[in-house]
Amino acid sequence: MEAQTRREELLKILYLAKAPVTGTDLANRFSVSRQVIVQDIAILRASGEQVLATPQGYVIPNLQRGTVRAVVACCHNRDEIEKELGIVVDLGGKALDVIVEHPLYGDLRGNLMIASRRDLSLFLERIEKTEANPLSALTGGVHLHTIEACDQSVMDEIIESLQSAGFLVD
Repeated sequence: MEAQTRREELLKILYLAKAPVTGTDLANRFSVSRQVIVQDIAILRASGEQVLATPQGYVIPNLQRGTVRAVVACCHNRDEIEKELGIVVDLGGKALDVIVEHPLYGDLRGNLMIASRRDLSLFLERIEKTEANPLSALTGGVHLHTIEACDQSVMDEIIESLQSAGFLVD
C-alpha cells in the first residue's frame, strides 16, 4: 500500500473510532512499524488534520452536539492527581488535557482524554512505571484542565466538587 493511501485509510479509522487507537494497533493493521505510523501522523498533522496523541492512543477530537467544555485552574501536588481527576470522571466528565504556563515556552499542553476510572488507573500506572513528573511539577502544582461534560448542570457539579475539595485556584 502506498503511503498516501495508508494515510487516507488511517484517517478513516480514526474518524470512525469510538475510542483512541494505539500506534501499535495501527501498525499491525497496515503491516508497518509503529515508527511509520508516527511519521504518518506527523504528516497528517502538518497537512492540517487535528490528530491528537493521548496516553490511550490517537484520536481526532470532536465536540459532540450538546456537550459543554470549561477550562478550570487547579493546584495540587502529585499525590492528589487521582482525587482531582477522579472527581471529574466520577461525576460524568472527561479531562481532555492539562496545560501549564512555562516561562520560556508559553503554554505546554498534555492530552489526557481521561473519561473513566479505567482511563485514570492506566494514566496513574504510566506515571509510576515511567517515573515521569506531571506537567504541573513545572509550575508548583498550578495547571489548567479542559473538561468536557454532557450538559451545563454536570459541568457545574464537577466545578463545585473540585472547589469543595480545594483544587480550584481562585
